[in-house]
Amino acid sequence: MFCIFPKAPHTGAMTYELAIGDRTYSSWSLRGWLLFEKFNLPVKVHSARMFSDDFTNMLKNFAPARLVPTMKFDGIVVQDTIAMAETLSERHPDAGMWPNDHAARAMARNLVAEMHSSFTNLRNDCTMNLRRNYPDFKPSDAVLKDTSRIEHLWALAREKYGTNGPWLFGAYTIADVFYAPVATRFATFNLPRNAVSDAYIQTHLNDPSFRRWRAMGLAENYIQPGYDNDLPEGAWPGPARLSAVAVDTGPSENANCPYSGDPVTDYLELDGHIFGFCNPFCRDKTVADAAAWDGFMEIYQK
Repeated sequence: MFCIFPKAPHTGAMTYELAIGDRTYSSWSLRGWLLFEKFNLPVKVHSARMFSDDFTNMLKNFAPARLVPTMKFDGIVVQDTIAMAETLSERHPDAGMWPNDHAARAMARNLVAEMHSSFTNLRNDCTMNLRRNYPDFKPSDAVLKDTSRIEHLWALAREKYGTNGPWLFGAYTIADVFYAPVATRFATFNLPRNAVSDAYIQTHLNDPSFRRWRAMGLAENYIQPGYDNDLPEGAWPGPARLSAVAVDTGPSENANCPYSGDPVTDYLELDGHIFGFCNPFCRDKTVADAAAWDGFMEIYQK
């Protein structure tokens, strides 16, 4: 499976390809995708289900990489999100990927490096799972030690440099890319947090880019063994979804898919109206979170 996100690059015409795993579970893939999505860099995305032959075959085209995310351009392969982030910020200096202020930029790099190398207990006990919410999860003392440190880092950044916007350094930066999966862990496992942290987590959950990523994961409908907990479930703590449902037949109010422009073949119903899409994936990602997709909302709100 691949998707093309045709956005104008900041410097020159550049062609990137990105390999990712399951959108619902792969926190590293989320970071890799956000590096392109949030900074308007054009990319052709290849995805495959983790632990499958398709995944192994996908990575053959990104050799010598063994893991996701991995990007390639001009015959060059770059793996690991820190290497990808630095390469992209170097190639697109006008994209604003790091804070402009040198002291803020140094702190942002510190936060990214600590996220990349630390918080093992949080990673192990609270794996990213965008399908679930466990309101009664009981974190260990080791997990709480990790979350306390994370909250301290978030508070420092917000207090010193985040007063002009909702992100760690005001405007969105690479630091927010790296802490996006952490925010989802707080949400999925209902981890305790203070008001500053809760506001920051909600900023991630409400971000249209993240909502589209999560919706695509739900549309893929991959349920990986070992990621679910045997605990009571609550509702996803992000924005409430519109009540769209897949239906078998039309006719639809639109003749062409709101994303590709191709003739419609698959349908959903919302508020008594039928809308069409060019394939099941386009339909299902819209069912998952219709309000996250500007192309769909344009035809829905007519």
